[in-house]
Amino acid sequence: MFDPTIYENMKVVIEGAVYDLDLAGEILVTNRSDRVELSTMSRSYSIQFKLLGLGDVMAELCLAAATEDLASEILEKTTMTPGCTLQINLQMQIADVEEDCSAAQHILFDIWGNSCEISQKLSFIYGKNHHSNYLNEISLDFGRKFGESLIDDIPSMLEHIVLSIERLNEIGG
Repeated sequence: MFDPTIYENMKVVIEGAVYDLDLAGEILVTNRSDRVELSTMSRSYSIQFKLLGLGDVMAELCLAAATEDLASEILEKTTMTPGCTLQINLQMQIADVEEDCSAAQHILFDIWGNSCEISQKLSFIYGKNHHSNYLNEISLDFGRKFGESLIDDIPSMLEHIVLSIERLNEIGG
């Protein structure tokens, strides 16, 4: 009989929890992607959402499993601990680079603490009035693999993401 992998179990729980929030009217799911990279046989899943009726800050939850993790789990190799990577991406428009980026960094540090590395990447469209708005792409990278023990923490993690969106909407330009 086929046993689902850590990746598949986590994907199902994440997807269900996000869609529960969507059905409850708290968030709006705007996109999702479920991929198998055939050249490496790796897997990735992402789901994007925003708060319903509150600003334009977008969140994306990304789950991935590398070939090595999937193979070691399926083949039951004891030389490696299989798991998945998890990353949270947030997108928002900002007007004041120094003030808004600093505020975003402080908000996210208050919510997530030292549990992840927070990075911000700014961009604008050349030729447009780039001095008025920048796209701020924020990544929360946990820098480690997760196993099925994370499954019980997914509702709490989603609460943190929703809180992050709410607080970032307060500073968005």
